[in-house]
Amino acid sequence: MIRISIDAMGGDHGPAVVIPALMTVATRRPDIRFVIFGREDVVRPELAKFPKLAEVSEFFHCEIAVRMDDKPSQALRHGRWKSSMWKAVEAVKAGTADACISAGNTGALMAMSKFCLRTMATIDRPAIAALWPTLRGESVVLDVGATIGADAHQLIDFAILGTGMARSVFGVARPSVGLLNVGVEEIKGQEEVKEAGRMLREANMASMNYHGFVEGDDIGKGVVDVVVTEGFAGNIALKTAEGTVRQISGYLRAAMSRTLMARIGYVFAKGAFDRLREKMDVGRSNGGVFLGLNGIVVKSHGGADSDGFAAAIELGYDMVRNNLLDRIEADLDLFHARNPHALTSRKADVVIDAKE
Repeated sequence: MIRISIDAMGGDHGPAVVIPALMTVATRRPDIRFVIFGREDVVRPELAKFPKLAEVSEFFHCEIAVRMDDKPSQALRHGRWKSSMWKAVEAVKAGTADACISAGNTGALMAMSKFCLRTMATIDRPAIAALWPTLRGESVVLDVGATIGADAHQLIDFAILGTGMARSVFGVARPSVGLLNVGVEEIKGQEEVKEAGRMLREANMASMNYHGFVEGDDIGKGVVDVVVTEGFAGNIALKTAEGTVRQISGYLRAAMSRTLMARIGYVFAKGAFDRLREKMDVGRSNGGVFLGLNGIVVKSHGGADSDGFAAAIELGYDMVRNNLLDRIEADLDLFHARNPHALTSRKADVVIDAKE
């Protein structure tokens, strides 16, 4: 059985969206079990609507729910040890759950996850990885918001983390990896990016196929399985893509309703538009994965509907089923065994920072 802990209070809609999503996934995945955390007065009425869900779930009352506008420091101060978000993450640490899913405050969830689960031994900072729809299917893009700025070592970490996720989710033995840059030429870009590219090329890891640099328009083309960048650029790229989807959808709605002939044409082309809508549906790829921690945490979009939250749960399910953490740890161990100077130089940097 795969056990998933759920922060039922997270997101814009809370249990009204979360609980139906659990029922949807339970119907699809008979080997799944849920550990639900939330306020009893709002969760129990929703659970009562789905009697069969009770057979595969445990519920634990939590008096405190982290608000969407809470600062991470506030959330830690008031919600540590007792909020539904903390309890859901803590269940992974305790081993009573294999993965945690929350649609709550991103900053608070990251702060609690780092504090409770800690980062893997050779990882400085975790990353948020997103599944990105492309012309060829989907790609993993990271970091999309956890870390602002990254040095060459951290970019290499992100490449290894993203490769592990791609192998687990896509079933690709040797995913292709590209570093997001302002051009594909080796002489372009920041020194950190060029240094990371050189080190990845020289590492020649068996678990990844290093493609080289990729540009912004290559993400949607699906040129590589994994796109690596730091969180500032990654978050802007993600929000730009989401906004573009909404913009194109608005254009299409306006165009199809402008004239009688356009409305008639829409009737005949409805099947094609439905397929287009499905391809452009952000909810189908919902779920930002916190990689680099000693546990699996998936952040659902706060405004996701029940289908979107169900997609986030299934993403966590797939990564547990395909041993994501074991794959990442094996790749990290192999890289540092072949490149001991990388870990040594990183420790030296840490000592210098501490002295400063």
